Amino acid sequence: MARKKIVAAVAVTALTVSLAACSSDSDGGEGADDGEVSGTITVLTNRTDIVDTTLADYAEQFQETYPDVTVEFEAITDYEGDVSIRLNTQDYGDVLLVPNSVNTDQLPQFFEPLGTVDELGQKYRFVNEKAYDGDVYGIATFGTAMGLAVNTAVWAEAGITEPPTSEAEFLDALAAISEKTEATPYYTNYADGWPLSQWQNSQGSIAGPGAVQERVASDAPWTEGEEQYAIDSLLYEIVAAGYSEADPTTTNWEESKVLLGTGKIASMALGSWSVPQMQAAATDAGGSADDIDFWPLPFQREGKYSTTVSGDYKIGISKHSENKAAARAWVDWFLDESLFAAEQGGLSPLVGAENPETLATFAELGVQQVELDPSPAGEESWDNDISSESEIDLWGDKYRRSMVDVARGAADGDKASFFADLNSRWAEARASVVG
Repeated sequence: MARKKIVAAVAVTALTVSLAACSSDSDGGEGADDGEVSGTITVLTNRTDIVDTTLADYAEQFQETYPDVTVEFEAITDYEGDVSIRLNTQDYGDVLLVPNSVNTDQLPQFFEPLGTVDELGQKYRFVNEKAYDGDVYGIATFGTAMGLAVNTAVWAEAGITEPPTSEAEFLDALAAISEKTEATPYYTNYADGWPLSQWQNSQGSIAGPGAVQERVASDAPWTEGEEQYAIDSLLYEIVAAGYSEADPTTTNWEESKVLLGTGKIASMALGSWSVPQMQAAATDAGGSADDIDFWPLPFQREGKYSTTVSGDYKIGISKHSENKAAARAWVDWFLDESLFAAEQGGLSPLVGAENPETLATFAELGVQQVELDPSPAGEESWDNDISSESEIDLWGDKYRRSMVDVARGAADGDKASFFADLNSRWAEARASVVG
């Protein structure tokens, strides 16, 4: 797992401000209790691709306001896996992206409260997503819509110029791409794993804002007619029909950007954040950025395209940081002053901001944006608890990798038996968690 550290600023002069939202640090340490914005902070990031460029530039801009702070970035390739393990220690930086493995009720164990839901919700979107008992522990660096990153030139070559409107139509479109072009219709990014978890971001596209509560209330989410079934069934059928790469064990995330950008593959299910990366890869490889677009997946609600919008990774402050005032200064500056959300093609976390250009096609098609409802008090962790107890990692890659293996004939079983096993495990875990 690759890591990098870069020192983005050097302490120069002292600057003191009072940050009411920063709590005192029981562990002590420079700048922890007196609100002084000074010292060194380590910022963990999953963005290995921009740590030496964009993030370094941000740190220089940040230093213009906070010259007595040294910012060090640590870029981690396997962010979820590595940081989840490091949470067992007190060594996980000062500022970090909250791993998806952290259950809602565990947030106070690892992170500082940033403010109340009511208070921060007036300024930021998605604050309920990393909140517990009325307090917010992580704020989205940007918002993202779930959809399909596509090379429109490949789709047009197959005779398709508009997004499919149903799962059956989508599969027919992939068949046309397979028959009429040299491109791989769909790319799973199986080897890197995390792109498979992107499919889960479609929850709510069919069931609506109460999708999580609906799943928690069901003993068999992988049953036809249920949203979870629809999401995973589509991925299964793509692979089973042979519309994905021939050997998924050899996929590569960075290479996939170039493959999509140059028309070697036609599509990938990802968040809208992926579009600028695909466009840049297309340009760098001699392709055309204009060929890259973002289409809705074929999930419709009430007869209209529907996509779930949610916060991407949430930025938070370590409970064990010895420089919480400096850490909070970075968090506030990054969310309010940097151009990160816009440059990454994401929805601004700020309430009332305009949609990014990456969602222009969504706007033309009238795609409905769905934001998930928060779980009722006392039930905040149930979905994660059932997922953990059943060992069905909804936000990981383990069970979907197994599903892809079955679909491509590399493991025993079929869709019916695989989904039946998921339902059995889910029901047993649900009984244990919910009662």
